[in-house]
Amino acid sequence: MTPGQRAAWQALGLGPVWVRRDARAALGEGLDPSGAELPRPDEARRAPPSPRETIRGEAIRGEAIQAEMARSADPTPMPDWESLQASVRTCERCGLCRSRQQTVFGSGSPTAPWLIVGEAPGAEEDLRGEPFVGQAGRLLDAMLAAIGLDRARDVFITNVLKCRPPGNRNPEPDEVARCAPFLRRQIELLAPTGILVMGRFAAQALLETDASVAGLRNRVHRYPVGGAELPLVVTYHPAYLLRNPADKGKAWADLCLALARLPRQRAAAG
Repeated sequence: MTPGQRAAWQALGLGPVWVRRDARAALGEGLDPSGAELPRPDEARRAPPSPRETIRGEAIRGEAIQAEMARSADPTPMPDWESLQASVRTCERCGLCRSRQQTVFGSGSPTAPWLIVGEAPGAEEDLRGEPFVGQAGRLLDAMLAAIGLDRARDVFITNVLKCRPPGNRNPEPDEVARCAPFLRRQIELLAPTGILVMGRFAAQALLETDASVAGLRNRVHRYPVGGAELPLVVTYHPAYLLRNPADKGKAWADLCLALARLPRQRAAAG
């Protein structure tokens, strides 16, 4: 492990390298409390739902997303990268177009082997037009650096939603469904070697399931596109990890799985 990777690994809350006995204590190390993302206002005012309520809510929302995606057709031609960007930039498919500052198409290298898919832009992303640039983005940078990846060179990053939901609320099923063709076309045009999915809404949209992240992580899924099946790994969203640092160890395991199972290089042209 290089010094840079060691520092990033510890910034993720998993250091020092040689300490393994007390996982919970190790997970909290290196996390600056003043830099932690604050819970959403509605989360601060109410007690957390019971596990049964959480599972039921995820199932209902997942079913709604699947139903909306089945009803949503995509009449807009998006044959190439430039026309896809233009379609996203001028999109008015749902009500989010009325509250956004700008759309967030994605960032990174279009020729990178990995595609990272998050959920939706936040306030900073909405202002800058780039994904993962807030506190969650800084944690993502540390996560990538810990496994030797650079976000500008080795990955392309995008979200399921290209517009920020007001107040950073959760995406609605119809919003996910109406944005889904954009993400699908991005995947077709990028043709990555593998996909790393971060967060429940992204996982449910891509895998067309109502399962939770806990039920989807720790294994390799297959995403069909262009007559092939791309390996896909699910993990927790960095914003979730900032609120729940005890799960950083699970996210680290997911990153190690992705590193082992998602190809780091594209096949040589023939």
